[in-house]
Amino acid sequence: MCRYAMNGPYKEVFACFACRKSFKQTSKYDLEPGVYETLEPVCPQCGMPMHSMGQDFRAPKQKDVKQWAKVINLYEHGFTYHNCGCGAGYRPAEPRELPAFLEEHASRKRSDGERLLQRLLNG
Repeated sequence: MCRYAMNGPYKEVFACFACRKSFKQTSKYDLEPGVYETLEPVCPQCGMPMHSMGQDFRAPKQKDVKQWAKVINLYEHGFTYHNCGCGAGYRPAEPRELPAFLEEHASRKRSDGERLLQRLLNG
């Protein structure tokens, strides 16, 4: 069941790659239409822009530089944790699994629905 769709608005999870921290921010459903799109979330600690990671994102420990490098690499290749609550799909647990994961997904052509979803999520 789609827990995010059925149980009301959840706060969005954003990550600061510079500080290696994640923060929950106001959901677009809590604001007036059009206001959310104008917001640019910045890290409360360093002031750098944060990246929308999705509600299912669980940040690695701040000191785990290798896991953060994996998260950043996944983000740069378009893999976040946005979904309706049914699961964001498989993401490699270990950094050593990342090259094979990216290779597998690079060869797979995205469907029209996936491309539309990615455009909607990235604004």
